[in-house]
Amino acid sequence: MKTEFADIKPVNALTIASKIENLSLVEKVIDDISASYKISSDLYGNILIAIIEAVNNAILHGNKLDPQKNVHFSYLIKDNDIIFTIRDEGNGFDYNKVPDPTILENIEKPHGRGVFLMSKLSDNISFEKNGTIVNLHFILK
Repeated sequence: MKTEFADIKPVNALTIASKIENLSLVEKVIDDISASYKISSDLYGNILIAIIEAVNNAILHGNKLDPQKNVHFSYLIKDNDIIFTIRDEGNGFDYNKVPDPTILENIEKPHGRGVFLMSKLSDNISFEKNGTIVNLHFILK
């Protein structure tokens, strides 16, 4: 996350149980943000796909579909920036060792595209706390 945002607390937050059906709650928040801030359809698509991927990863990989564990979703908007933070209650992962899904040996593999996708759709991505927190930054154009 950019350092100038470090002192700003998220203004909106949602905590969901680790159930796939709860992705619709996150989607509703993205829809509301899009309508409130008149986000272009292209940017809306990028945000929606990246955030749903991050929350899905938190549910599946971080919390291992344990409904007793939560995914914490928050966002803040400042000027022309929106930063989403997704935190799971799992053990984390080494995000530096995620294989590149675009190299030949990984192209046919059914998994491993989420982090790549999030990084390509957002303007900036960062991980904290051993990968249990992902921050996705988008510039509102």
